[in-house]
Amino acid sequence: MQNRRTVLAGAATLLLPAVARAGPPLTVFAAASLQEALTAVGAGWTAKTGAPLRFSFGASSAMARQIAQGAPADLFLSADEEWMDWLAGKGGVVTATRRRLLSNRLVLIAPIRAKVALTVAPGFPLAGALGDGRLALADPTAVPAGKYARAALTALGVWKSVSGRLLPAESVRTALAYVARGEAPLGIVYATDAKAEPKVKVIGVFPASSHPPIVYPVAVTSASRHSGAAGFLDFLQGPQASAIFRRYGFGATARSA
Repeated sequence: MQNRRTVLAGAATLLLPAVARAGPPLTVFAAASLQEALTAVGAGWTAKTGAPLRFSFGASSAMARQIAQGAPADLFLSADEEWMDWLAGKGGVVTATRRRLLSNRLVLIAPIRAKVALTVAPGFPLAGALGDGRLALADPTAVPAGKYARAALTALGVWKSVSGRLLPAESVRTALAYVARGEAPLGIVYATDAKAEPKVKVIGVFPASSHPPIVYPVAVTSASRHSGAAGFLDFLQGPQASAIFRRYGFGATARSA
């Protein structure tokens, strides 16, 4: 029995340095559309380094505001340049660390069993296809996906016909859920969101020329003192993370901001 206690005590002692080396988790605030992909990337990072990660996902607007108000984030991944610019203007990120990480596409979705057929093109009959329902999209006044959607619909000449028939959401994932649950007959989300939800289908892809480029910038926050922040930023740009992002439908983009 004494020998067994000695072995167990020795094992516990061996475990303590590993826990100590892990340290506090690196905290990442990120756009809701990155949830599955970034979680998978984070698992790869932890498997490789043993370092823990903590994620907070939501609308880029909400994430940026929380960081500006002092939320303890080490990295910020936005779904557009504007909210990263806004946070940079507040002194919230280290400008030298800023990179353009990913790209995406904007799509029109419907519930998986819907019979609707539309071709996304100038003047297309979106309002008529809604019937008595509303168009689900992220808040077009603040959330990147909603702003991209409004820009695309305006460029295609159909915004005025649907602007009074919106079902605005706090994030693109909430808009996706509205369509998946059948609460809206149509919605506009990112291609990666549609890919992540089996209860919806893509019925149209918006021309890239109809809206600003969908770019996901990343930067280390000014308040971060975590020794692993720079390492995870490098990992996000490396081949292992890039392969995971591609698997989830994201495209690559230029690495400098």
